[in-house]
Amino acid sequence: MVRLRLDLAYDGTDFSGWARQPGRRTVQGEIEQALGRILRLGEPAMLTVAGRTDAGVHARGQVAHVDVPDASLAELDGNRGPLDVHERLAALVRRLGGVLTPDVRVHRVCVAPEGFDARFSAMFRRYAYRVSDAVGGVDPLRRREVVWHNRSLDVGALNAAAARLLGEHDFAAFCKKREGATTIRELQRLDWAREPDGVLVATVVADAFCHSMVRALVGSLLAAGDGSRPVEWPGQVLARAVRDSGVHVAPAHGLCLEEVGYPAEPELAARASATRRVRTAALQPTPSALGGAALEDE
Repeated sequence: MVRLRLDLAYDGTDFSGWARQPGRRTVQGEIEQALGRILRLGEPAMLTVAGRTDAGVHARGQVAHVDVPDASLAELDGNRGPLDVHERLAALVRRLGGVLTPDVRVHRVCVAPEGFDARFSAMFRRYAYRVSDAVGGVDPLRRREVVWHNRSLDVGALNAAAARLLGEHDFAAFCKKREGATTIRELQRLDWAREPDGVLVATVVADAFCHSMVRALVGSLLAAGDGSRPVEWPGQVLARAVRDSGVHVAPAHGLCLEEVGYPAEPELAARASATRRVRTAALQPTPSALGGAALEDE
């Protein structure tokens, strides 16, 4: 078997999220089906992903891995005779481009370094959330990726509120609790900037995110940014560590997974092993240098 790393992107609008679901169109299902067809796999391909995005959420920098029989790559040789591994993987990218629908693209495939695990080796995930407070609404050409907020937003207030959420905390107030999963996370970056076209972009970076966390954080910050709540309110909600009915989860289509970061190759296996240990101990969650389990997500 050979482990392949896939770097991919998708418009989440018409997908029922990343994870394979019977009778539903999902990103995982589409790519696994394409791989099985191209490589003529006897057994279905089984992708492992860095971040399991929810329905409607987009990705520009998603990462996954798949283990396939080494011999299956020979299916890519065609009539040109034996190809080397780099030529075969380039051919796989081209073939995927021809089979997949335009709303999902695999940009790169390579042989994964030893110890690489798309999910457990990751050091951080970086998301962006895009909002427009333009009086007339969102640019129609960007309606699938930018959420309209119908009240003016103050960047200073957004950032003042966001600063109170940084660091390692129990984010239970902003997560959908899952049995056996810790809600302790290390929020490494959360800040807002207004782009030249007026769109506001929140950059959110953490070691991992629990389910609905980013959109719940954004929802609380928008309330502070438009003045309907004081800038202290999101931090107060965090401190209570229980779900607050006043926190509205922001719409999915404003969210995009932009980047997944990994350590240097010699550290990949150690990182994956350490993250798995934290996940195993999640029933007794304790703050750690890893900040919690690398499980998703949005």
